[in-house]
Amino acid sequence: MKALPTMLEWKTSPGLVDYPDALAFMENRVAEIRAGTAPECIWLLEHPPLYTAGTSAKQADLIDPNRFAVFEARRGGQYTYHGPGQRVAYVMLDVAARGHDVRCFVRDLEKWVIAALAEFNVTGEIRPGRVGVWVERPEKPPMPNGTPREDKVAAIGIRLRKWVSFHGISINVEPDLTHFDGIVPCGISEHGVTSLVDLGLPVTMDDLDDALRRTFDTSLTPKSPG
Repeated sequence: MKALPTMLEWKTSPGLVDYPDALAFMENRVAEIRAGTAPECIWLLEHPPLYTAGTSAKQADLIDPNRFAVFEARRGGQYTYHGPGQRVAYVMLDVAARGHDVRCFVRDLEKWVIAALAEFNVTGEIRPGRVGVWVERPEKPPMPNGTPREDKVAAIGIRLRKWVSFHGISINVEPDLTHFDGIVPCGISEHGVTSLVDLGLPVTMDDLDDALRRTFDTSLTPKSPG
């Protein structure tokens, strides 16, 4: 039986990391994890402004294709935006050691984000049929059907190769929210996008990184092989 991973590298990159460079690193690291020659890795970074298309992306949801570079991500999901002020956490983890359950793994990623947001008294929530983490906006006018407005604060999209994950999560700390206007984020047009600073919280990237580290084990500890 496969042994559980005993090491996890946290990697944080200053400045902006080009998307192709990030893809190349993840590809190599996933192969090394599978071969047993490198530990699992969580990579915290920011990208220059860009759009990525997941495997379910619809061309009509790319509203302004000339605004920023567009990359085929080959992860799950639709179009999303990455850019300065957004914390991207790429998760290169052994999903086999966590139960061989992709849906459960994605739920655990959502729980991790929710736990990190709770460190700032933000109530993140999940919604059936909408991957990611949402916050209610009672200060905004309600939806036409009377339900509260909701904004997305974090997106999730992963890919697996031989049961090792890559890609991951993105949490909006203080990005330029107008940059999301060039796409229909994750194919959802009836709800908006927010950030921690937009919610009135003076959270820094370092603050969020600390919260992600503190809350990681709670949501993503490998399952016992027994």
